[in-house]
Amino acid sequence: MTEKIALSIGGADVAASGDATFERRNPLTGEVVTVAAAATAEDSIAAVRAAAHAFPEWSATPPVQRRLALLTAADHLTELREEFVASIAAETGAPAHWAEFNVNLATSVLQEAAALTTAVRGETIPTNVAGSFAMTTRVPAGVVLGIAPWNAPVILGVRALATPLAVGNTVVFKGSEKCPRTHRLIVDTLIGSGMPAGTVNFISHAQEDAGAVVEALIAHPAVRRVNFTGSTSVGRIVGRLCGEHLTPSVLELGGKAPFVVLADADVDAAVDAAIFGAFANSGQICMSTERIIVDSGIADDFVGALAGRASGLSVGDPSGDAVLGSVIDAATVARCNALLEDAISKGARVMTGGLATSTLMVPTIVDHVTPDMRVWREETFGPLKAIRRVNDVDEAVAAANDTEFGLSAAVFGRESAQALDVALRIDAGICHVNGPTVHDEPHIPFGGVKSSGWGRFGGLAGVHEFTDLKWITMQSRGMRHYPF
Repeated sequence: MTEKIALSIGGADVAASGDATFERRNPLTGEVVTVAAAATAEDSIAAVRAAAHAFPEWSATPPVQRRLALLTAADHLTELREEFVASIAAETGAPAHWAEFNVNLATSVLQEAAALTTAVRGETIPTNVAGSFAMTTRVPAGVVLGIAPWNAPVILGVRALATPLAVGNTVVFKGSEKCPRTHRLIVDTLIGSGMPAGTVNFISHAQEDAGAVVEALIAHPAVRRVNFTGSTSVGRIVGRLCGEHLTPSVLELGGKAPFVVLADADVDAAVDAAIFGAFANSGQICMSTERIIVDSGIADDFVGALAGRASGLSVGDPSGDAVLGSVIDAATVARCNALLEDAISKGARVMTGGLATSTLMVPTIVDHVTPDMRVWREETFGPLKAIRRVNDVDEAVAAANDTEFGLSAAVFGRESAQALDVALRIDAGICHVNGPTVHDEPHIPFGGVKSSGWGRFGGLAGVHEFTDLKWITMQSRGMRHYPF
């Protein structure tokens, strides 16, 4: 029998208004795998009220207790590894190795957040007022709305909650309609960690209700921060709503990551990194290598080796040992096919792969891509990758920056000074030298520029995003003198 996923409001499982539900189907088989509560705007407001009610107690909880709760949640997350793997495969079509990676990194995110509970600090500041003492302190913001996507469901779901909780906020977590069971499992690990009722609340909704639910959540005056990870198109809507209500936000949006291979690059090392960055989770990662920019002097060797490696990657049922499982839906197939057909019609050459006929998409690489092709500009978010050949370093940098996005990037070259210079010249929030575009560590600031969003998750940057800086003065001696 298909499991029914409830909302979680104030520490209790709650049905949506009218007991409304929606179905999530396996993207490969079409089988119904989850039935989840379809929240209304009113249900969402109830979740915010519960979080606001829990805020005074949780924000006053000593850091050592918040740390213990987060570490306990990390242990629970690991214990539920098999459930997460099964749920991710069923709801998103991702293979077991990607699901396990999600659990491992998400566990580290919770552990690092636990360490941040005692990193919420201010400073003393010299003042020009005689006998006055001035200082700053960081205080919890209030209720935080976390919105996470389906593609790295455990990593990004946990990231939406961990640091806000560590610094004393309460949260409402709006899960993705494409993986409601997976996202509810995250909430269960936190609820079972000893946090007061209402500290963590969970909302799921049908796709057609997304606009009303999100608008109601952001509009509520108790919501003092919003973090959203997802597409740039939806991120623009979230950013606009936050602007209307003067609610600070952290937005981690789309990407079109360039992978630059300089003339002196180690070709074998570059191929290894490109294969991983391009085809991990079938290219459905915000950091996925999307545009490969290679010096023409080594392009033939690099492209031949890359195509050979890509053609050998296994594709199949995510419950097996395949490297690539199913993509999330038929819309991904249609989008990638349209981009591929456009590229071919304009002179691009298919090096491996081709048009897809199902959600089991094979790795596809197109060479001799030019800027007028849609595949160069539009995010594929699938296993379709574009190669553009360039003649020198300056042309490589210009090609890398020829995009509205700016999340992750990579540069390969043996001359470290030159490679570092290229990394500094690329417009991106993240750039890795001699490493893949797909790389994340919980304690390091993560985020993008341009249409890839604003704000940063991770480490002290995350502490600053989810706290308010307060200035306090104290007149310690003498009398203040006033003009009247």
